[in-house]
Amino acid sequence: MTEDDPEDLLGAIPPLSFITCLIRVLAARITAAAHATASDVVNMRRMGILVTGAAGVLGRMTVPLLGERGHQLATPSSSQLDLFDVTQVREAVHEVHAVLHLATRIPTPDRRNLPGAWDVNDRLRADTTRLIVDSALSAQTELIVVPTAAFVYPPGPADESTPLADLPEFLRSALEAEAQLRRFTYAGRRGVALRLGSLYGPEAASAMPTERYNVHLHTHDAGRALVAALSCPGGIYNVCDDTDPVNHDRFTEATGWRPGRRKSRNGGRPT
Repeated sequence: MTEDDPEDLLGAIPPLSFITCLIRVLAARITAAAHATASDVVNMRRMGILVTGAAGVLGRMTVPLLGERGHQLATPSSSQLDLFDVTQVREAVHEVHAVLHLATRIPTPDRRNLPGAWDVNDRLRADTTRLIVDSALSAQTELIVVPTAAFVYPPGPADESTPLADLPEFLRSALEAEAQLRRFTYAGRRGVALRLGSLYGPEAASAMPTERYNVHLHTHDAGRALVAALSCPGGIYNVCDDTDPVNHDRFTEATGWRPGRRKSRNGGRPT
């Protein structure tokens, strides 16, 4: 037998040892396959889900996809659920498996620089997220997903470990929401913050990416990402176009999500 001859080496293995090795290899492959499909299994499970802001841009992209998958949805309007009322929020969260907190109040471009223009949106991010977390911790709710913003990094390539830029006041409430989600995760549940790029496409304020931000996301991809987040471990994830400097690999590895649309740099339609 020569040292480099694999056939001689195989022949030298006692039959029982060979079978044992084969069983171990097969077991390892089965385990790997189970891990690979775990997120699919979670996504297939029907859940009771509270969706705030269901009538907004993200809600209109996400709710139909959740319904197609058979999830039981509660989609109260702002007149049916006061998101700043402790008792109402607690009752709304009490019976659901998950909460997608999509409610926002983004001021129109002509009002964004006015005093107090972002106050309600800041409260929805910071105060309502805290109320939802408190309510979920007193119930059996297992998952909270909140979209925040991916345009929080300095210029250049970035991932979730990149130190944040010096943020304007209206983005600091997004970080407060993320802190509440970390508290939920540290308690043994799953708090998922999706740092979304600036939205464009159907239902968004702009049909195409704008120059105001350097990271973008098509609204269809945003809806798909929020559905994919149902299977995601707790944490913070960037969700954006492939052509942006911000990296979404962490979310892709966790869920299998990839953007299905691309920004057009020449003014044409997205592909």
